[in-house]
This record gives sequence, structure tokens and C-alpha cells, in this order.
Amino acid sequence: MQITGTSAAEIFDSVRLLAQSGQLQPGQSLPPVRDLAIRLDVNRNTVAAAYKRLVAAGITVTRGRLGTVIREQPRLGEQEGTAHDTPLHDVASGNPNPDWLPDPTEAVARMHYRPRLYGEATVNPGLVDHARQWFAGEVPDKYEIELAHGAVDAIERLLAAHLVAGDRVVVENPCFLGSLNLLRVAGLEPIGVPVDHEGMNDDALERALAGGAQAIILTPRAHNPTGCSLSAPRAQALRRVLERYPHVLIVVDDHFAPLASASYHSVIPESAPRWALIRSLSKSLGPDLRIAFVASDLQTAQRLRLRLAPGSTWVSHLLQDIAHACLTTEAVASQIALAREDYARRRHYLATALAERGIAATTPADGLNLWIPLEQDSHPFVFALAKRGWLVRGGETFSVGESVHGLRITVSELDESHAGQLATDLRDSIRDGE
Repeated sequence: MQITGTSAAEIFDSVRLLAQSGQLQPGQSLPPVRDLAIRLDVNRNTVAAAYKRLVAAGITVTRGRLGTVIREQPRLGEQEGTAHDTPLHDVASGNPNPDWLPDPTEAVARMHYRPRLYGEATVNPGLVDHARQWFAGEVPDKYEIELAHGAVDAIERLLAAHLVAGDRVVVENPCFLGSLNLLRVAGLEPIGVPVDHEGMNDDALERALAGGAQAIILTPRAHNPTGCSLSAPRAQALRRVLERYPHVLIVVDDHFAPLASASYHSVIPESAPRWALIRSLSKSLGPDLRIAFVASDLQTAQRLRLRLAPGSTWVSHLLQDIAHACLTTEAVASQIALAREDYARRRHYLATALAERGIAATTPADGLNLWIPLEQDSHPFVFALAKRGWLVRGGETFSVGESVHGLRITVSELDESHAGQLATDLRDSIRDGE
């Protein structure tokens, strides 16, 4: 490899060209700063500045004693969603039940549409009022409301507003697939912290933050994939930890809020300078509506506005009109309440059927999924259940660092009889593997 240049910009351009042309391969180490400085006859600070810029640009990463290496190209991991080409009974999708999603055409028929032009406020005043009522008392006093195209889009915009490639981000282990994929693409390093039935472990969080993490993405209830929700004591313990690390960006993904049975317990310290609470409408009004509310501190809201600016990249006002019409309609509110009860009932069906067959699921659970912890690799059970007609998710897919064994079952369309059959098939699969 022949790195050239006498300034930080020239060295940066040289390494970038070598990486883009394939002369520097992913995983290949760059020369130590001192060695390259001697070779190019420049100051060490010049090389260090170039290397720092390469990391920020996502071209390289630092690997401790291995030094600076060319970053692997991000690969899209496993995705959530329905497998349309499978003959199996799909309980792996993570999707809501379409029968519980409101018909938006009914909302459109009631709407009074007004064309919006470039330069108008990015968020409809009616939605701002609705959001402020929804978030009241659950976030620090000074905050602003913004919108994003769903929870994952909100997380991506928040991280891009505050972090650079190579930064470490604390997530739950196991972790939501959408978060894992966006971290990979952004060149951010996920640091997994274990969860139990009360949520993220506070001692492990302390260790991760002490190790240099710059942000945390946390699910307060209906954690995907385990279904766990933060207890009040655990939320308080996490809040105390976060108070000791005021530089950390706190992103709370309350994705299931409209349908959640569990109470919301905040982890955001009142004094936190960088925070955001996200509440999506995807599970209650439909994934294709692409709207999530973001309540955040004033500085973060300003940074989001740079990326969601009037005249460029706002959330469609037509979609906002539809969302507002749905949220302010009594029939839709009743439908959401019935959906909440139905999902709870379906979780109960499966948890009861499993318990009757000697299989423990993680409870209490909220959300669209039920988690079955395993003591060994889940893949043999995934295959065994496929032979019996079921498509399920193996827990290792959701793992961050240390592998987590388990099965995630989406219950949103699982009735009582099918829950019993699935529990029987899983019991038999476990017996066959013993």
C-alpha cells in the first residue's frame, strides 16, 4: 500500500482512494501513526488528524491494539416482516394484526384538506397539541415536539444528529432488529446490555457507560423480542446511572405506547441535556403510515429540524392529517382499546398453553411477541418447528455480542387453538432433541 500526502486532507484522500479502489481491504490495518509520519516526513499530529477524520467518515475504525483498520462494508441483517413466500404458519413476522388497523380512507373522507406549500411549519398544530397531552408529565419540563417517518427513522436521525461513525451505543441484549441494522449501516458499535423481566440491567449499563458509550437506546415497555417492560424500581435505578453520565444521548423507544398494557416508567433524568422519547403509530394505525412523535430537549429538537426542514424533508402533511383524524375519532380510540385487550388475550393463550406443557415463557409480557428462553442454540428448534409447519424467529438473530438463546413468537394473529398446537409442537421438538 502506498499512502501519500503532506497534509491531513491529502492523507485522508489517499487512504479513501486506496479503500475505494480495493487496494486496502476491509480489516486491513493502516500503519501506526508514528511510522506513517516518519515515512511521509510529516508531524505525527497531521497523521493523527487524518486518521481521526477517516474514522468519522466511516472509512476506518479503531481496534485498540490492532490500531486503525479499514471498516467492513455494512451488511443488512435479518429483517422484520412477513415471509410472503412461505407455506409455513408465520409466527415470526413481528407484525400487528391487520384486522385491528383502522381504515384510513374513512379518515380521509372526514378530512378538510388544505394544500401545504414550501416553508410551512413541519408539524400540524393539531398533532402538536395531541402530542403534548400525550407526553405531559412523562418527560422533563422543557421539550419540543417533532415528527419522523416511524421509530427507526427517528432513532437514525437522532443518532446522526449527535454521533459519529465508530461511537459506541448501548442497546438491550437481545435487541430489536431495526436498531441493530441501522447501527451497522451508520458505522456505530452496539454494546449489548442484558435484560430480564424488569428490563435492562442497571449494573451492566453502568459498566457500558464507564467504558465510553456515547448513547443509549432503551425500550421502556413491550421490549422486542422479549416483551418485558421496565418496573418502577428498575427505571429508577437506570435513571440514577444515567444521571452520572450527563454527556450520554438517551433515546427511549416507546414504540408500543398506544397499545401498551404496562405502565410507562421514565429513565430520563430531569437534568439530562440530551434526550428523546419516541412514540410511534405503526402498531396502532399501521406501519405504512410512517409517523412517530419525538419529544426531546430543545437542542436536540433544533438538530432534528436541520434534517426535517420546511421545504425539504418534512413528514407529509397529508399523512399528518390522516393520523390526526384517526387519533381524534372515538371509533378509532375504541378500536385501539379493543386491540390492546386482544393482544393481551393472545399472549395469555400462548403463555398458558406453554406452561401446561412445562415450557416457561418470559412473563409478564407486553407487545406483539412472546419470548421463550432456551438453554442452548435455538436453530435446531427453529428447524424442528419448521418441519411441523411453523415459522419462528431464533433468539441468536437478536443477539449483541454474547449470544442469547430463545425463540420469539409473534402472537398477533395466533388464536387459542393454534396456540395450543404450537405449544405441543414445541414440547415435542424439545423432547426429540434431548
